[in-house]
Amino acid sequence: MTGIILTGGKSSRMGKNKAFLKVNGEVIIEKIVRLFKELFDEVILVTNSPDEYKYLNTKIAADIYPKSGSLVGIYSGLYHSSSQYAFVAACDMPFLKKDFIEYLIKQKGGYDIVIPFSPDGQQPLHAIYSKTCLKPMEEQIKKDVLKIVDILPRLSVRYIKENEIIPFDPEFKSFFNVNTPSEFQKAEEMTAKGY
Repeated sequence: MTGIILTGGKSSRMGKNKAFLKVNGEVIIEKIVRLFKELFDEVILVTNSPDEYKYLNTKIAADIYPKSGSLVGIYSGLYHSSSQYAFVAACDMPFLKKDFIEYLIKQKGGYDIVIPFSPDGQQPLHAIYSKTCLKPMEEQIKKDVLKIVDILPRLSVRYIKENEIIPFDPEFKSFFNVNTPSEFQKAEEMTAKGY
């Protein structure tokens, strides 16, 4: 199993690279890399600015297609992955939970995608993808259909429902990401409350 971290995104709403923000005294990207190294045989950072991330000592892959968006990032990570399956997360998710990711891994048998369904909807940037997704993803990218969820009807998907998530993460914090200064402030508050 490979862990893929997407570090694309322009961070335009934040004004600086959100991967390097500190939450609870730890740089978000460093926390994710540390967790992924505990969980996975291989960790891949998908980025178009590799020099920023060299110090993390992980495999680095660039987007294969010169188009923006998470679908291209997932495709590029999967393409470079040496495993059949990969867990994908974004670089600005400070509250990933090891035991919940391990639960997702156990659900992958026979499916192309394992994707949680939280109160906010599908969570494609906290999901498991198989290499069987590569062809349909590539076809979509070439057609400029860049929404991740648009490939789901073409593949076999295991949806992880809310009642399965709650025992691991009753407040659905795993899916929280830091896109704006106000979300960063909220992450700091969540940390102060002991999350």
